[in-house]
Amino acid sequence: MAPIALAVLATLLPALAQAKSSDRNQPMTLDSDNSDCNQSNPDSRCVFSGNVEIIQGTLEIRAGRAEVMQRGGDIDQVVLTGKQATMKQQMDDGTTMNARADRIVYEPKKELLTLTGSYQVESPRGSNSGQKMVYNMASGQMQSGGDGTRVRTVIQPRAATPAKAGGN
Repeated sequence: MAPIALAVLATLLPALAQAKSSDRNQPMTLDSDNSDCNQSNPDSRCVFSGNVEIIQGTLEIRAGRAEVMQRGGDIDQVVLTGKQATMKQQMDDGTTMNARADRIVYEPKKELLTLTGSYQVESPRGSNSGQKMVYNMASGQMQSGGDGTRVRTVIQPRAATPAKAGGN
């Protein structure tokens, strides 16, 4: 289970923002104080807890707990929790993207990434923060707010963002 869980966790950030594509081909390490996996059937669960740290290439994930659920032998959901769970990764253009939230849920079959609880996503292009954001990785659609809380988006002027690799 651990190699499958790690592979899924590695896809969290690349889907969110054109992350360093070579990271997917790098070895991954997962460190935690405890792990508890049940693989007795195709509907299983693996929990990593206590100072969870996942590193693959430039991708760094830190959380108090990482829970991976499988249905029918396929990854159904990955839940990262903590005060706060964080993700950091270098982009293909050399810039860095940071995200944090109290709870990060990845649903690969639905291609959804949900950040809840004082989330914040930051990159040189700008930032977005609030209480809940749902990101559809297939369409690129991002939805924030709508629950009575405020959302703050900051968009940097084009001149303030670094040039993409290769010109432009």
